[in-house]
Amino acid sequence: MSKHTEDIGSLQKAADFCKAFMMGFDVADAIALLRLDDLFIDSFEVKDVKRLHGDHLSRCIGRIAGKQGQTKYAIENATRTRVVIADRHIHILGSFTNIKLARDSLCALILGSAPSKVYSHLRTVTKRVQERL
Repeated sequence: MSKHTEDIGSLQKAADFCKAFMMGFDVADAIALLRLDDLFIDSFEVKDVKRLHGDHLSRCIGRIAGKQGQTKYAIENATRTRVVIADRHIHILGSFTNIKLARDSLCALILGSAPSKVYSHLRTVTKRVQERL
């Protein structure tokens, strides 16, 4: 902390911003970490969920992304998160509860669920969350 900063957490926020940018998130998404206090980043590897090798791993990552990124975007929009798929690593930026929803959907895809089943589950969960608010 110095005489130029009032907030003791500024250094941590700057480190989080740099980390988010280096993970592959857009600059605008990384800036959101600076402005909002309830945003977090969760990271995991595909092998943490299921051991896959070779073509099986490639198909799994393709199923997560979907045709032209549709599956990834659907998960992002339904859970209000941002997802980065970097090789075998998956990074999720969002609020704590939204990260859990996105992670559950991504894990279902990794374990072999059909994208249509994941979509319908996401619709059910988002309706339930909207009714609570």
